Amino acid sequence: MRDTQTKLPSSLVLAASALGLTFGAPVWADDAAERLTERLDPLESYQATFEQQILDGGGDRLQSARGEMWLSRPGMLRWEVEAPYSQTVVSDGDDVYMYDPDLEQVTVQAMDDRVSHTPALLLSGRVSDLTESYEVFYEQEGGNDVFTLVPISADTLFEELSMVFDSETLTELWMMDSTGQRTAITFSNITLNGNIARSMFDFDIPEGTDVIREEF
Repeated sequence: MRDTQTKLPSSLVLAASALGLTFGAPVWADDAAERLTERLDPLESYQATFEQQILDGGGDRLQSARGEMWLSRPGMLRWEVEAPYSQTVVSDGDDVYMYDPDLEQVTVQAMDDRVSHTPALLLSGRVSDLTESYEVFYEQEGGNDVFTLVPISADTLFEELSMVFDSETLTELWMMDSTGQRTAITFSNITLNGNIARSMFDFDIPEGTDVIREEF
């Protein structure tokens, strides 16, 4: 059993350091999962622009990108990277499409709890599934609420993921994978529970594109 009383998850410290943040002594709340549920339950849709940085274990930046995302629960997401390269991830609730126009290739995978090609995809799911699949820890820093999720199962693509809320609004995501590589995402121009057309989450495979279908 993990000791949840005294140890701050390492990726939270590392990601915070990379983003120029500092944390005091952690104060874990027994109702962390309930607090996270209170934040996510009212979320029906979410639209934002994002800045994403990928950092190595030492905090050096490996890659940066920016783009826009649209989310509608349950299960629908569109994540468009605009620069420095173009890439699109679309979930229609049943399948996830990962499209690389430069390679003229799209990978299609059935929606599954293990699917986490982008951290934001986790937000499109049901809150009950999220809190059943992860241990949830809570920290307050500088007026922001930070929730850190640690997978219960080893069969995941990341080891820890943190969500940062400014009041009721999600503003940042931090993720660390098994290699120590970290992803830091900052959201801006946020619209909560606005109207997003259902067609935004449809993906029409361009003619001439190679299609790779992955099975679990």
